[in-house]
Amino acid sequence: MVRILTRFIDGVNQITGFASALFIPALVLITIIDVALRYLFHAGSVAFQELEWHLYAANFVMAAGWTMLKDGHVRVDILYSVVSPRKKAAIDFFGALVFCIPFCLMVLWSSWPFLSNAWIIREGSPDPGGLPARYILKAMIPVGFGLILMQSVSQALKSFLVLSGGEERTR
Repeated sequence: MVRILTRFIDGVNQITGFASALFIPALVLITIIDVALRYLFHAGSVAFQELEWHLYAANFVMAAGWTMLKDGHVRVDILYSVVSPRKKAAIDFFGALVFCIPFCLMVLWSSWPFLSNAWIIREGSPDPGGLPARYILKAMIPVGFGLILMQSVSQALKSFLVLSGGEERTR
């Protein structure tokens, strides 16, 4: 049952990471158009500028769980790189339970009023010509931290399996 849950969570973050990668070509194209309009035609667009940072922010938070799945987050490897797989599992288990999961829960809890207010008032850009649906971007905060939380649970469960002798460490 635990393996099924970890495979499901890993699959969700794998799909989400792939989907967020699709934002990058759109971001590059929009940036090129924005720069061309600004420097070649002296016609800037607030909407293009906001869309650039909206796509970047959405990509960043949506890919965070996938990055954790791929063990791509920055860590201090002074001790971690030289210890046994069992000790690595203990470090990962402790880190998930003590640091990552509580932090994600705190962000989810504290971002809820921020998000619900934005949705209630259908918040848009305060700038003339800006994008109308800023509340959608703000929804990316709990979505991204929800994905990190899920992946933290998956990593903790996989580490627990290693610690209990039920599985070999794969990374």
